[in-house]
Amino acid sequence: MYAVIFCGGKQHKVSEGDVLSVELLDAQAGSDIELDKVLLVSDGTNVKVGAPYLEGAKVSAKVLGAHGGQKVKIVKFRRRKHSQKVIGHRQWFTDLQITGITE
Repeated sequence: MYAVIFCGGKQHKVSEGDVLSVELLDAQAGSDIELDKVLLVSDGTNVKVGAPYLEGAKVSAKVLGAHGGQKVKIVKFRRRKHSQKVIGHRQWFTDLQITGITE
């Protein structure tokens, strides 16, 4: 059984036991959360598709913790102008372990 959820502006295909990183959520490590923006649920033979979300479908997950992603450097360089600007950005993510899918 798997589901497609919408979390943090992205779609993720998940099944029970999966560990995934999503955009930073306001949740403490060790707590349980429910994701109710479920786009699709499939059990292998039957597929249910929402328009845009499925009514009553939920994915439960356990928060494992938060971590910083890889640092990205942004370089703005103007040739022959003696101008250069270097900026760094590091996105934070929350790790979730999927514990259950309900239709």
